Amino acid sequence: MEITAGAVKELRDRTGAGMMDCKHALVENKGDMEKAIDYLREKGLAKAAKKSARTAADGRVFSYIHTNSKIGTLLELNCETDFVAKTDEFQTLGRELCMQIAAAAPQFLVPEDVTADVLDREREIYRQQALEEGKPANIVDKIADGKIHKFYETYCLMEQPWIRDGDKRVKDLVVETIAKLGENIVVRRFARFSIGE
Repeated sequence: MEITAGAVKELRDRTGAGMMDCKHALVENKGDMEKAIDYLREKGLAKAAKKSARTAADGRVFSYIHTNSKIGTLLELNCETDFVAKTDEFQTLGRELCMQIAAAAPQFLVPEDVTADVLDREREIYRQQALEEGKPANIVDKIADGKIHKFYETYCLMEQPWIRDGDKRVKDLVVETIAKLGENIVVRRFARFSIGE
């Protein structure tokens, strides 16, 4: 099958992948654009996983002040080199994450950061709710576990649905940027400030 330059350009525009990678993805998927996008995403995830062990000691601190000046965020985003820290993609990721923090108010970075006492308290609340709703005792713990998963999606930044695309999680956005830039990127820490809180 003939793969046109226009199709390669369209795939590149939609994914940000290199020209040769785009051409290869289209050839592998017999010109099917959507399958080629999925193929590139899978390859990008694999590349990103390999890079996650590398040290990310450079980067930038980003800030965002909401238009009403009542909410502000700070974010430390790390990468491997100053070169990548200056790229548009890295800067865009930093700004997007700051807006995510302002809008979605996460309390933790990742599920592993949730302290045992918070987790125990939440689990007990969910168990009691299930019991009060008359759920059978043998499934109360499963219900609580499911609600803990939802708790992570609500309060852990990396697990939250991205505010611009609910089908994508924040961690997916970071992984896609790692795949595009070819360096490990780590969200190190963040703070959210809100008047009156």
